[in-house]
Amino acid sequence: MSSMININGRMVGDGAPVYIIAEMSANHAGSMERALEMIHVAKEAGADCVKIQTYTADTMTIDCHNAYFQIEKGTWEGENLYGLYQKAYTPWEWQDKLRDEAVKAGIDFLSTPFDNNSVDFLEKLGVSFYKVASFELVDIPLLEYIASKNKPIIMSTGMGTIEEINEAVEAIYSVGNRQLALMKCSSAYPARHEEMNLRTICDMKKRFDIPVGLSDHSMGAFSAATAVAMGASIIEKHFCISRAVKNPDSSFSMEPDEFRDMVQQVREVERAMGKVSYGVSRQEETNACFRRSLFVVKDIAAGEMLTPENIRSIRPAYGLKPKHYKEVLGKKAKHDISRGTPLAFEDIE
Repeated sequence: MSSMININGRMVGDGAPVYIIAEMSANHAGSMERALEMIHVAKEAGADCVKIQTYTADTMTIDCHNAYFQIEKGTWEGENLYGLYQKAYTPWEWQDKLRDEAVKAGIDFLSTPFDNNSVDFLEKLGVSFYKVASFELVDIPLLEYIASKNKPIIMSTGMGTIEEINEAVEAIYSVGNRQLALMKCSSAYPARHEEMNLRTICDMKKRFDIPVGLSDHSMGAFSAATAVAMGASIIEKHFCISRAVKNPDSSFSMEPDEFRDMVQQVREVERAMGKVSYGVSRQEETNACFRRSLFVVKDIAAGEMLTPENIRSIRPAYGLKPKHYKEVLGKKAKHDISRGTPLAFEDIE
């Protein structure tokens, strides 16, 4: 069994309820009032945690417009990196208010830092755990700095080779922090189901023996629910009040009813997964009598031999188990046995 991590006093990993993160990202669209509302909406939709991102355009990149800094394909085609992050960032002066609102709403508060300064800011804010984005998986100095705070880390692995993921894990472990969970992720926006490769979740659990989840950028709830069936312990999904509120992340984010439906599907999968169990379940008890057993299918006189013509394996299950069929053939009846009687050893000489 994969080891577990403790997030805000809650154990996360195999055998524990799936931890569900609602990623706000840029979906506040520049409105603190909307960001505050989203915290409560996330809670009502069944999220365990609401997540933001802590960066500025200047901590992410530089204000440069040559070809290296232009986005040529995908959801943000035509954008300049600096301009995109200016649109998408969550002002740092909001974040203590967002944290306090999360406490008030009874939902965990999480953020992704993107450089040492944002880590320092979040330390002052008093966050109890960290999220690492897929794109920062290769920033080993940043990972070591985050890990040095000795708090649980949830790290996405989109685009990561097995060598890069190993390096990132070892960087965190190297400073003595073993409180780590990994997230399978497809860093496309939105991600196509056929490129999700959810079987990787099972492989990551086997390789690293730590909790593994899914940071899901696909549309709908299908991949999240399937990931839970594959053993995911954490689900992260972008959410918004409405996709009609346009912003860099709105096109691939879930609206509240969709998020609520996803949570319900995840919980249903959890219940269906259950535990390793053999034999008759409580619900099956009333139907267990309809299994097969040995019955007398033709009147048998005392002393008469049991043959394939007068005993058979049929439903229901009140007679001897069918495994005794060959054992009793050729034996003689102790007394008269009428058709429709379940056969018992007491009936046989």
